[in-house]
Amino acid sequence: MTFTGYKGAAKRLDDIDLPRIGATIGVGEDEIHAFMDVEASGAGFDAEGRVKMLFEPHIFWKELGPGKARDLAASKGLAYEKWKPGAYPRESYTRLSAAMAINETAALRSASWGLGQIMGFNHVAAGYATPQDMVADFAADEDNQLEAMIRFITAKGLAAAIRAHDWQKIETVYNGGGHGGAYAVKMKAAYERWQKIKDTPWPQSVPQEPAKPETPPVTQNSAGRGIAAAVMAIAAAVAAVVAYFFGVK
Repeated sequence: MTFTGYKGAAKRLDDIDLPRIGATIGVGEDEIHAFMDVEASGAGFDAEGRVKMLFEPHIFWKELGPGKARDLAASKGLAYEKWKPGAYPRESYTRLSAAMAINETAALRSASWGLGQIMGFNHVAAGYATPQDMVADFAADEDNQLEAMIRFITAKGLAAAIRAHDWQKIETVYNGGGHGGAYAVKMKAAYERWQKIKDTPWPQSVPQEPAKPETPPVTQNSAGRGIAAAVMAIAAAVAAVVAYFFGVK
């Protein structure tokens, strides 16, 4: 049965999700918005409610390896050896479906997915056992996509670079480089644009006072008072014994 898990509940992000998830690596929602805007134009689903996706024929070429399957994919225009600029149709699912008919897992690994456009072959770094698991989880909720993006960023050691707004390092590591700084410029511009827009407050709730302990803690003064009380009790007991044996009134 052909995998169709790229279409699910398609729940969109809530406003609070951005600062909440960004806080896990010490950044605000502006940095997260920058990734979403540059990678996926700010949306994790396409017009049909499917996970936003871009199929990469040059990756499919590598994933398939030499053999009849790759030869067949190449003959259909689904695989070629090197990346070609401007060689992407507006609708990528037609290509993906044809590629999946040849090798489902290799096809899913050869596409980038969701808000962070994470490549299928990076499913483990994003927190999933298989690309099928990743795509199906992405299909349910943009929240899942964003959390996976943060896991991937952490796995790649990029959290500090994001906090420092080192867009050039982000271009090199996250996007793979090869853009001559153009990706970094887009990231910087997107971040600065969101800096001018009011953020969603985080955290929203006011911290409550900690509950009072059931038993008051022992302090130096209370300990001293306890010792004094014990001494007085012993003295009273001794006096009672003396009075009993010697008739002291």
